[in-house]
Amino acid sequence: METTQQDGRQRSAAAQRRRELLEAADRVVLRDGPQASMNAIAAEAGITKPILYRHFGDKGGLYRALAKRHTDALLAALRAALDAPAERRERVEATLDTYLAAIEARPQVYRFLMHPAEEAHQPEQGFDVGRHSAPLLRRLGEELATVIAERVDLGPDSAQLARVWGHGIVGMMHAAGDWWLGERPCSRERLVSSLADLLWGRLAAAGDRAGGPGF
Repeated sequence: METTQQDGRQRSAAAQRRRELLEAADRVVLRDGPQASMNAIAAEAGITKPILYRHFGDKGGLYRALAKRHTDALLAALRAALDAPAERRERVEATLDTYLAAIEARPQVYRFLMHPAEEAHQPEQGFDVGRHSAPLLRRLGEELATVIAERVDLGPDSAQLARVWGHGIVGMMHAAGDWWLGERPCSRERLVSSLADLLWGRLAAAGDRAGGPGF
């Protein structure tokens, strides 16, 4: 029993330490964006780089932990927008706006997650983000597909269509948001309205799924 309690305390302490290291990494990412390095993160946390590697394995492990942290928060916000008491069109716009507001509020975090460092002259500098961002987008697509399948009746092949829609909408949001964040060609409100117009035809016609939470 004493051994079990001790193991539990050790796991709790390790989880707390991991959270602290992720918070230090977040501070560096907010400052440096895609140029964030393991050296800078270790310095921010007040530890040596080998200790950082001990917790996350390598840069990819740290990137995946940060990506999960931010993706979890974004998905929670998107679900809240989808579940808000409002008309369907308003919830579509609120969901699009939630995503765009998130990348606008923390552009350095977005660039870290979605864009490799452009000036990584040495192996230590930056993260190899390119090979990690696609799984992040796939996760968002699958999560949105689940939400659509729960709420919208798309007729025969509804489950397959929900996945098509989920990945298609995420791809649209990502591509349009990336372009908008870089060029700022219009207001966020205008972009939200334009993207909602693009989605609205089939969404307006679809009924709610029987027994689902409605949309």
